Amino acid sequence: MEVLEQAYAKLNISLDTPFLHANGEQEWDMLMVAIDLADTVTIRTTTDHQEIVVESTSGVLPLNEKNLAYQAARLMREIAGKTDGIEIHIMKRVPVAAGLGGGSSDAAAVLRGLNRIWQLNYTEEKLAVIGLKIDADVPFCVYSRPARVRGRGEIVEPLKQALPPLWVIVAKPGISVSTPKILKMVNYNTMQHGNMAALMTAVNQADFQTAYRQMFNVLESITGGKYPEILKLKQKMYEFGAEAAQMSGTGPTVFAVTEKASRAKRIYNAVSGFVPESYLVRLVNSEKCR
Repeated sequence: MEVLEQAYAKLNISLDTPFLHANGEQEWDMLMVAIDLADTVTIRTTTDHQEIVVESTSGVLPLNEKNLAYQAARLMREIAGKTDGIEIHIMKRVPVAAGLGGGSSDAAAVLRGLNRIWQLNYTEEKLAVIGLKIDADVPFCVYSRPARVRGRGEIVEPLKQALPPLWVIVAKPGISVSTPKILKMVNYNTMQHGNMAALMTAVNQADFQTAYRQMFNVLESITGGKYPEILKLKQKMYEFGAEAAQMSGTGPTVFAVTEKASRAKRIYNAVSGFVPESYLVRLVNSEKCR
């Protein structure tokens, strides 16, 4: 049997790491959204063999055990007690090593797809728990709708308040950032934390102009200090008319938001002139907030 799943990129409207657990894992507190920049993941099961085979249109993705989609297939098969061979094809559109959660979203797509194929009827909550064993972003990517994400990534609380139909301009500078290296640079004694309570209050009250001002990413100064072009790109987005702009994840991708289509196109046209890997996209599943 074969199914197709869309693996949507994620953005961090906010990102905080309040403290470090004793085992060295980060505690997270984030507001995340999915955007309609997506990989298309085809998942097929077969009785012809018992291998896990991953193919991709990308020339830089690992296609072995290092691939998160591969890991998701192996873990899901083990938990479900299946022996089928699994064939995965990833039509790659989300940039790699960009802070957009592309690998995690591919893994989540595999979890959802195998859940459908094998008619396991696992809830989103159960798939999220499974996904956490792969990567901290996988639980959110299982849901792929606006949510507050806490803990090690496993606590996903979809918003009750729908977000406005935002236009999003996403731009990835020509650099790749190592997430583990950035996280090792975090100094919890001196870190300036954002005001998550104020952001969530503004969002829940549909006061989005205040919400834009409360957006933050505590890792932006770290990655931006190492790669100044990230902060310069953010400033340019503001100059071109963005209502808010910031880095996503550990970077290097920077995004801008606006509610006006004309302004969005103006920002996109300006940014794409000097950042070739730029995209004009919309939010996904905001109307499904509950």
